[in-house]
Amino acid sequence: MLTDLAGTWWAWVILGFALGVLEILVPGFIFLGFAIGAVVTGILVGLGVPAGVPALVLIFAVVSVLAWLILRRTMGVRENQVKIWDRDINDQP
Repeated sequence: MLTDLAGTWWAWVILGFALGVLEILVPGFIFLGFAIGAVVTGILVGLGVPAGVPALVLIFAVVSVLAWLILRRTMGVRENQVKIWDRDINDQP
């Protein structure tokens, strides 16, 4: 049953949208890369790319990592974002 479900395009798209909703609930660009990977995999399956379940999982993993890296580079850590504290609030002046 899982093998049949992995071969349908709409299952991948639903997984992508579910991960997108999860990203909204848990912000931090953690699940957005996986959501993009699932939707792209669903599009490829819908276009008729002949692939078995291991190949689909590999496509999902590669696209997810690439999407995460692109998101990290474009929207991730900004310069001067890290605050370095040189004085503790409990230290006496």
